[in-house]
Amino acid sequence: MRTTPIPLLVITTLFAAGVAAILTWRFYASFIPISVTASVTPWLMAGLCGVLARRVRVHLDKGRIGLDRSQLNPITVAQWLVIGKASAWTGSVVGGVYLGIAAYVVPRAGTLSAAADDLPGVVLSLLGGAAMAVAGVILERSCEVPPPSDAEPAAVA
Repeated sequence: MRTTPIPLLVITTLFAAGVAAILTWRFYASFIPISVTASVTPWLMAGLCGVLARRVRVHLDKGRIGLDRSQLNPITVAQWLVIGKASAWTGSVVGGVYLGIAAYVVPRAGTLSAAADDLPGVVLSLLGGAAMAVAGVILERSCEVPPPSDAEPAAVA
């Protein structure tokens, strides 16, 4: 599995922002209010990815990845890698969507009361999506295990 390319995450964010901006300019009057609670999930996932990345790093630094009870299971690390990859892509899309909405809401927050009401939720969700993408990339990069050196066996029988 290859690492997530950051330029593709940026392109995905910009594409989602463009689509969301077009849809927001056309249909903003039909939107439901965007509350601050919309940002809870991306922030929680960013926190979870940060905690998992820290846990993997601690185990890797101490050489405690393996099948012993005191070690972190390699399958668990692989599952967390998938969580990191999914969080990076999801955060990229979520951040992009709220970036597109922000392109409409921020300039109109002073004149449009609905935009002023939506501004905190949009900004927090935009930042939450960005934080989720960054934390996902960090978790994914933390789960990379260097290959064994020539002196040590690849598997213990």
